[in-house]
Amino acid sequence: MTTNSRPHFSTNLSHPLLKLLDACSARDQIRLRPQLEKLLHREGESRSVRGKLELISSKMEQSRRKVEKRRQGLPLVSFPANLPVSNRVDDIVQLIHDNQVLVLSGETGSGKSTQIPKMCLSAGRGLKGKIGCTQPRRVAAQSLARRVAEELEVPFGREVGCKIRFQDESSPQSYIKFMTDGILLSELQNDPMLSEYDTLIIDEAHERSLNIDFILGHLRQMLKHRPDLKLIITSATIDTSSFARAFGDAPVIEVSGKLYPVEVVYKPFDDISESGGGGELRGCCH
Repeated sequence: MTTNSRPHFSTNLSHPLLKLLDACSARDQIRLRPQLEKLLHREGESRSVRGKLELISSKMEQSRRKVEKRRQGLPLVSFPANLPVSNRVDDIVQLIHDNQVLVLSGETGSGKSTQIPKMCLSAGRGLKGKIGCTQPRRVAAQSLARRVAEELEVPFGREVGCKIRFQDESSPQSYIKFMTDGILLSELQNDPMLSEYDTLIIDEAHERSLNIDFILGHLRQMLKHRPDLKLIITSATIDTSSFARAFGDAPVIEVSGKLYPVEVVYKPFDDISESGGGGELRGCCH
């Protein structure tokens, strides 16, 4: 009896080469996995197949060494005690480690935008690919990147970089890369699997711009094909249930905020008439 069904594909998931592949960079995993699984299905058929397996094994070993080199170069991570999000470091790091998707609700002033990328480093992310952090605005992306580089005590543009339109201040050595959501959307066109990253943080998702909605829709489908990729969605509002439902009832964690004092200083009348200004606001908001 003959059938038209395709032959059953059975690859030994415990094969040493598949285990080695898991230690490779995200880019190499995406590139080499289809080739490896196809060859393992034909393993032992011919000398040429064995030769190709040896070649792929050599490439994977080179990739594993690069990942290990990144591990050895990790900057020392610490968290400012005065930020509310720092009180939840252990909980957040564990949730990142245990889940593919995490939704974080952090009020203004919680420190989520600067500390979550560092928590990803503490959770072992950023080794097989970069930790990508999106911001709706260019000024925010640049200032946050410089702040995180300062806290990690590393030169801006190397371990921590930023990419905005017409300006790329990141490098292949970067662990954390801040960018606008428009930049990530542009990168999707050339690399739909986003192989440059092993973690993505979509910050300020509550703004629900067209860019953010499109990115989240694409990631929702892509995560099925990239189980190694971690996604963290942050929002400054308490309505995080819609994000969690969209990603299979992902866990939600809430972090309180912190208000910073703002001082209003009025200039003398003569200064106002000369400068044409009103008053000055002094203060800062994180």
